[in-house]
Amino acid sequence: MYRDNTLIPTEAIRLAALGSLVEGDKQYAELASEIRYFVSRVAGPSLDLLGTSLELLHYEELAVPVNGGAVQDDAVLRITEDGRNAFHTLMTSNVRAPVNDVSKLVIALKMRFLHLLLPEDRQDQAEMLTEMCEVELARLKELRGGYDQEPLAQWLDLEIAQLNQRLDWFQNLNTAV
Repeated sequence: MYRDNTLIPTEAIRLAALGSLVEGDKQYAELASEIRYFVSRVAGPSLDLLGTSLELLHYEELAVPVNGGAVQDDAVLRITEDGRNAFHTLMTSNVRAPVNDVSKLVIALKMRFLHLLLPEDRQDQAEMLTEMCEVELARLKELRGGYDQEPLAQWLDLEIAQLNQRLDWFQNLNTAV
């Protein structure tokens, strides 16, 4: 993790894998395919994100083959207690603003697996995401105040409008969880 308790790209992939395994045992090849699909649809194809081997989960004893042995394409993986603890740590991490491809991926993963957290952790995550939007919105509004020329002003207005929508959505999530 970065110093501000936000995830580095490889940890986002780890969150995707562990979250999927918290939901149930998965065949290695199926897990890899699921992660590749989700990550490439949210953040676009990226060797930086997809280059991490899922075999590390086995070496770090976060997931183990159900029938023992080596991790191969047909091996069914099961999350360990250490894996569940790592999942919780990753899920309750901060999200870095401004939102970039990795941040969008982390937010999407948090939304994907939010139901796996305890209610108080879900509430904390909703509050953290709301606060992240508020900080980013204040930053963009301050920037917008210094520029009137087009097309920059129009682009900043678009970004601010999208952030306002995202902030409303997270505030509603905050009351729903």
